[in-house]
Amino acid sequence: MKKFVKNIFSRNSNLSVEELIRKKTFISFFFFFLAIAAGIGVWKWIWRQPLDQNMSGAIQLPLRSILNANEKIFDKTLSPNHLAKSYPVADAAKNVRVNGNIGLGKNFDPSSWRLKVIKNDGDTLFFTLDDLKKLPKTEIIFNFKCIEGWNQITWWGGVKFSDFVKYYHLENETNLKYVGMTTPDNEYYVGIDMPSAIHPQTLLCYEMNRQPLPMNQGFPLRLIIPVKYGIKSIKRIGTIFFSNQRPADYWFERGYDYFAGL
Repeated sequence: MKKFVKNIFSRNSNLSVEELIRKKTFISFFFFFLAIAAGIGVWKWIWRQPLDQNMSGAIQLPLRSILNANEKIFDKTLSPNHLAKSYPVADAAKNVRVNGNIGLGKNFDPSSWRLKVIKNDGDTLFFTLDDLKKLPKTEIIFNFKCIEGWNQITWWGGVKFSDFVKYYHLENETNLKYVGMTTPDNEYYVGIDMPSAIHPQTLLCYEMNRQPLPMNQGFPLRLIIPVKYGIKSIKRIGTIFFSNQRPADYWFERGYDYFAGL
């Protein structure tokens, strides 16, 4: 192999222009196919590695290690000054796409809905939508991005999560590392790092296009978190809790990045 590579790189001043072009073309294709072969070899090696058994075996350990490393890096760099770009009302979509319906079961009774918040000391608080509407409303128009590859400029209104925790005296809970949220049927659940949860653009959202949330968008309350992909913007929030350990996360258990940041 070494001799072959040496030969194709050997200089020959007697070569014609056409011969030099053919030689350079050959060299280019040689390294092109060599890179493809190396990539296939690395992928086959990764595919043969053991699965992360702590996460339902959803992803190979080397890939999980890379995702965990990314989270550690981006978790340290997130700042309240890192803001998603905002857009004018005229740019907001009238027909808003739905990014999944897991957790939006047909047996849901809106009249019985209460937001359940479990404090770190074990106390449990319950809130109605009117309780949230006592706080100042914040609106945001941003480019909602889905892991499926699509994006759409959308218009949302609700209460800043940071305002919610201050108004209802949950500051001690924000000293923990994570927030967990689940739907009333517990079918969908997310874990969010605390800096992202209390980011100034993160909303407990009850309006879309200045109207109450449609059922397929998470009525009566969903999360909107512009610094993350849409998988973290859980629809129909039923329970909120706080933890120093990573809460369970639906898509993380299926091989996606836990941080899911933008």
